Order: sequence, then C-alpha cells, then structure tokens
Amino acid sequence: MGFNNFLYLLDDALRHQNIQLALDSVQTFRAADLADVLSQLPLENSQILLQHLPERGYVFSYLSPDVQMKFANRLPRHTLAEIVGEMSSDKRADLFKSLNQEQQNALLPALAQAEREDIRQLSSYVEGTAGAIMSSEYATLRPELSVKDAMTMLRLEAPDTETIYFAYVLDEARKLLGVISLKQLVLAKEEQNIADLMVTNIVSAFVDTDQDEVAKTIARYDLLALPIIDRQGIMVGIVTYDDAMDVAREEATEDFLKAGAVNADSKLSLKTAPIFKLYQRRVYWLVFLVFGSLLSGLGIAHFEEIIAANIVLVFFLPLLVGSGGNAGSQSATLMVRALATGDVHFKDWFTLLGRESLVALCLGGTMALAVSALGYYRGDESVALVLALSMLSIVMMGCLIGMSLPFILNRFGLDPASASAPLVTSICDATGVLVYLFIASQLLF
Repeated sequence: MGFNNFLYLLDDALRHQNIQLALDSVQTFRAADLADVLSQLPLENSQILLQHLPERGYVFSYLSPDVQMKFANRLPRHTLAEIVGEMSSDKRADLFKSLNQEQQNALLPALAQAEREDIRQLSSYVEGTAGAIMSSEYATLRPELSVKDAMTMLRLEAPDTETIYFAYVLDEARKLLGVISLKQLVLAKEEQNIADLMVTNIVSAFVDTDQDEVAKTIARYDLLALPIIDRQGIMVGIVTYDDAMDVAREEATEDFLKAGAVNADSKLSLKTAPIFKLYQRRVYWLVFLVFGSLLSGLGIAHFEEIIAANIVLVFFLPLLVGSGGNAGSQSATLMVRALATGDVHFKDWFTLLGRESLVALCLGGTMALAVSALGYYRGDESVALVLALSMLSIVMMGCLIGMSLPFILNRFGLDPASASAPLVTSICDATGVLVYLFIASQLLF
C-alpha cells in the first residue's frame, strides 16, 4: 500500500473516531516517521492522533518548529504541558523560547516545579551558545562510590537521563572532577572506587562558548556528549552528538544561504515561509549588487571610443568577465570552507597568496590559449593578443580577489561566508571590464 493511501485510511479512521485502529496502524512507526505522518495529516486529525500516542513528547520533538507552533496554538493548556513535560530538557527549552509571552505565562504554571525551574534556566542562555543547546539530563556519580553502588545509582537515574554511556563525577559543590564510561564500570571490579577509575583529563566547554565551537570540539574528539561548565567549574549540562549535528547542519545551511547572497535563516522553510519573508531575505543583497554592477557600466562608458572602433571586442566581453567571476567564485568557495573548518587561518594568507597565484597563472594561461584562437578567428593577431592578455589578467585577478575577500572579512570580525558568489562575481565583473578595455586601448589604438 502506498504512503498516500495509508494517509487516506488513517485520516478516515481518525475522522470516524476509530482511535484504536489508527494507533494500531502506526504502532511500528519510529518517532521521526510518526512526526512526518502528523505533519501531513489535517491539523484537527493529527492533533487527535498526537494526544493518544504513547510517547507524545518524543514524537513532538521531531516536528518542525512551525508545526510545533500550530499544535501549541490549538492544544489545551494541560495537554500541552503534559507533552512539554515528556520532552527532553533542551527540546523543551527550544519550544518554550518559540512561544510568545502570553503562551509562556500560560504554560509555566501547568508544569511541575522542577520542570518550570529547568525550563527557565535553559531558556535564559544566549542563542548561539552552548547553554542554548545543552541538556540538563545527564548521569552523575560521587567519587567515593564503589562500582557496585554506582551501577545501582545509574539504574535509578537512567529513565531521566539523555544518555548513560558516560557518567560525570561531581563533588558536593557540583564541580566537575572526572568522567567515567559505562564500559569502564562494566569491566571494573565491584569494590573499586569511582575516584580510582574516572578520567580527569576532561574535554569540556563553557556555557557561553559559541555553539559552532562546541560542535567542532565534539567532532574533533569523536565524543558522544560534551560536558558544559560555568566559569566556576560547576557542571550545568551536556551537549550530545545529535545536538552537535543539528548545529553543524544549521551552520552549513546559513553559509550556503550567504553564498547565494540570501540573508541567512537556517530555520526558514521555502515551502511554508510567507512570501514577504522570502522577499525580505533576498531583496537587500540584490539591490546592493545592482548598484555594484553599475561600475561595469561606468567602465564601458569610459572606453566607448575603443569599443566603437573595434566592435568585435563586444563579442568577447561577456566571455572574459564571466570567466573572471567564475574563477573568483571557485577561490572564494574554497577559502570560505577552509576557514570554516579551521584548515587555514589569517596568518596563512601570504602563503596561500603565492600558491593561489601559481594556480591562477596556470588556469589563466590555459584559458588564454583557448580564447586567443577564437580571437584570431573573429578578428586578427592584435585581437588574439588582447584576448590572451586580458583572459590571463582577469582570471588571475578573479582568483586573488576570491581568495582574499574571505580573509579580509574574517580579519575584521565579519562572516567569511558573506564573500558570496554574487558579491565576488560583481567585483570581478567590474574589474574585468576595466582590465579588458584598458589592455585593448593600449594595444589597438
């Protein structure tokens, strides 16, 4: 049976209040798949199904933010509070921050005291920091415990923790002393103390560390979870690898959008976002680039006489400036990615400048040979020479501009991803026109 037919039958069962049939039909579905089903059903029927699911909070966490908000606006306050209470602490805080002030004030009194305090604490951290993405549900042990007692404690803590593969050893003031893995506990003798087994050389991050740095740390050390501490060394949460993956995906999406000269918003849905929001995200860069392209027009106007005397030059103008823009976009893309991954730093600029010059010389030389033959065919030896020198110069300039712009932006504390392909292309177009027509004016007059 196809998925569309399944949705039709499920929707029909819900419309006729046949709840048990609906639940039986989705009992083998995973939480992420259930979230997809809920997103595609009519809102009224998906609400009925959600309220009867056994793991509502877990499924709710997989819904997209806009779908979550639709449910939050329709569900009774006590039902929403129950679902929020079943969610993991970090997902709960994300949802809470998405609600307006009126909804937040209505929800908080319906939550248990512990959940209320936890959600207030997690939602108070600045967006984009470790605190904003961390979970407060983690396993803790005391250093004086024996392995046998530690295993007993972990069994009690397991239902309320996000992961028990690692337990964090804290003192009475909740300062982080060490970490111990479940594997270590299983292999150790029961009478051994946690203090003798724990690893004290801990990889951790501060609560105000940028979330991108947290994701890179988890990837670098191949961690399942990263402990988060405050500036006094007190442990306040963990960031798990799946949260780090979400951060990496958001950062990659933002960089991709910036590369297309779109104001970044990794949560913007192309399918459901309002038309005005999509317009707003794109219009500013396009207007700016329109005025940037006027430089090309000014260059052409300045060399009107040489163009009028050698009309064949117009035929090759798009080819040459386009090649410079393409070469510049390639270089910019490579540099932005290298800066984002930490492969290169500002101190590497001069070294890379030399390497890029050699690469650009080879690329420009190859393209110059190709275009000179076309120039000879359409014109004569002089035109071929102008095209060859122009192509070589334009490609080299494009490569160096594309490589340097991300470094310059990074140096001034700006996002290197803003050295987007349209921006680099506009700069290379303007310089390419000037270089081409200047060389032509020197050789053809």
